[in-house]
Parts: sequence; C-alpha cells; structure tokens
Amino acid sequence: MKLTHIAVANAKPKDKPYKLFDGGGMYLLVDTKGGKCWRLKYRFSGKEKLLALGVYPEISLKDARERRDAARKQLAFGTDPSQTKKEEKVQASINSENNFELLAREWHSNNADKWSEGHCKNILHRLEMDIFPQIGSYPIRDITPPQLLAAIKTIESRGAHEIAHRAKQTCGQIFRYAIATGRADRDPSFNLNGALKPVTHGHYSALDSKDLPEFLGVLERNDARLYPQTRLALKLMMLTFVRTSELINATWEEIDLDNALWTIPGSRMKMGKDHLVPLSRKVLAMLKEQKELTGQWSWVFPSVVSPRKAMSNNTILGAIRRLGYKDKTTGHGFRALAMSTIKEKLGYRHEVVDRQLAHAPTSKVDRAYDRAQFIDERTKMMQEWSDYLDVAARGNVIEGKFGNEK
Repeated sequence: MKLTHIAVANAKPKDKPYKLFDGGGMYLLVDTKGGKCWRLKYRFSGKEKLLALGVYPEISLKDARERRDAARKQLAFGTDPSQTKKEEKVQASINSENNFELLAREWHSNNADKWSEGHCKNILHRLEMDIFPQIGSYPIRDITPPQLLAAIKTIESRGAHEIAHRAKQTCGQIFRYAIATGRADRDPSFNLNGALKPVTHGHYSALDSKDLPEFLGVLERNDARLYPQTRLALKLMMLTFVRTSELINATWEEIDLDNALWTIPGSRMKMGKDHLVPLSRKVLAMLKEQKELTGQWSWVFPSVVSPRKAMSNNTILGAIRRLGYKDKTTGHGFRALAMSTIKEKLGYRHEVVDRQLAHAPTSKVDRAYDRAQFIDERTKMMQEWSDYLDVAARGNVIEGKFGNEK
C-alpha cells in the first residue's frame, strides 16, 4: 500500500528503526529519535544496492517519488544511480573549486608582477565590484555567453561603457587562462563581440591658457570653501602635471626636498618605470609647508577623514565641481593644458614635454627619445612653467611667447 502525506508526517519513533514502504523499492526509514530518511532498494549487476533519496521533510513524499522514478529510469538504461550520484558529488566538488571568482583571483595573482601596483589594484577592484557579485560563484566551465553578457550589461547600464568593454576583455583573459589550465572548454566572451554599445572616445575636458587667470583667481578666492590641502593638491597638479593617482598616492619618502626632486616609483607609474619630477622653487616651498602639517603621516596628502589612507580621487573631482569647472576641465585636463601651453608659450620641444608627462612612446622616434631623460631641460622647463602660472595668477592673459623661445 502506498504512503500518504499524513502517514509520513505522523510516523512516530519506536524502540527500533523501522521502514514504511511506498512501492518500487522506495521506503521511509524512521530512526529511534524520529529522523526520517528516504531510501531506494534496487539491484544492479545481480547485487542488491541502496540509494539515499533525501531527508524528510526537506524532501517531501512527492519529491522522493520523483527521485525514485529518475533513478529507475537510469537503471532501465543500464546506469547505476549510486555511481551517478558519486560522480555528481565529485563534479560538484570540482566545480566549487573552479568557480569563476577562484579562477579569476588565481589569474590575477599570476599576473600581478607584470602590472603596476595601481593597475593591479584597479583590476581586482573592478572584478570585486562588478563581476564577482554576478557570476563569481558559478562554475567557470558552465558560464554561458548570456550569463556573462548580463553581468557586463549591469556596468553598461550605469553609463560606464568603456569600463564595460574593459570588463569583457578582462573576463576573456580569465576564461582563456582557465582553458589553458584545463578547467574550462571555451571562452564565452568571444561570443559577445558586437553585443555592447560602442565606446565613443573623446578628449578630456581641459582649460585653455587664456582661461588660467580666471581659474587661478577662483581657486585663490576659495568661495567653494575647499580644505587647504585640497587647494594645494590642485595647485600641485597644475604645477607638476602628474596624473591624479600619482599625486594623491605620493609619499614623503619619494620626495627629496634637499635636491628638489620627486621620484615616483615604477610600481605607481602607468609605464612601470621610475619617473622624475623636478620641483620648482614654488612647489618646493609648498611641499615644505605641507610637510609641517602632514609629515607625521606617510602620505603627502592623507585623507582628512582617515589620515592613514591617501586622499581620494573623488576629492579632486569634487573640488573641480565645487569650483564650477565640472564640464570645463578634469584632473587629467591639467596635463593637456601643460602640454599645449608649454609647447606654444614656452617653446619647448614636444619630446621634452612628453617625457615629463611620462607618456607611452608611440613611434620609433618617440621610443628612441624615451631612453633620454632630458633632466636638465625638464628642470628648467618646470621652473619656467611655475613662473608662467605665477604671472597668470596675477590676472594676466599672456599673448605670444613667454620668455625665451627654446
């Protein structure tokens, strides 16, 4: 006689374990403490075997019958359901060890030595923020193109089209690493070509040299009530035209005040090479004043809220916005301003300015110049650039060449 839901629910423990049969070899085993387990008794290759179907009430009578029927169907095709269950457990264990996040972290660790410290942190941050929450727990072998696309589309939906394309490229590298190490069979990112919105590359917003007097006046008046060190950071970005990340992560051990030289280590540079920044007299004075305020910390520009951490990139962006220049310039725009103005107004050769900007060489000629430091010219150039900004800060729009043509 087949079991009923009521009979299963009302089965009470006895002095000894007992069985309640449902048919087709399936029964409910009730132990002396009241625990209830579903079992299937069957024969395979002439031997009697037993298959666990689950625990009641997590597995209901209906669920147990479905599992029994599936097992008997395997038997009809000559497959041992117990062996199949063992193989599935092994595969589940393998999958848990080979999920996307674990493979991604392994890939990241293997490549970390090739990247700058900033690039290394950024890749992992993007994975942790955008990709792991979506597909990190999935077995990497089972991830489909639509699943990967859905994860990347969440990035695209917030308007970060370039970051979405970079995420696709990063995921592709992770999948190819998994293929090379025998833990995946295909790269689903390959099937996403054309599925993302194209990236429209434009120029960074940047001031023109004629805009300098007004901007420097706004910065000096400080109607936006910026913190003193935030204003100083903006001034130093203009005077040294380093990248935002290079400035906010500067440490005092990088700066040689005695020799007026800032050496940014290759681990923090985009090109992975040490970069020299000659310090003008004005920059030197600013840094000496700043050291009296923050010298007890390792950072030149510690966070005002958490001084054990460096100033945030958002501090610079927020300062530019509060000054009323959100759509007129960016932190990177100060580099474009310096490049154009130093060449046009101070008359320096492109390769000298380019070397100070630490740009990646794009041609054979540029690569040849990249081996040259031009340190004497750069030192002189940085002082003249500082002098130029001083004149502009006094409200003067400089027409024509400033100083002697180089």
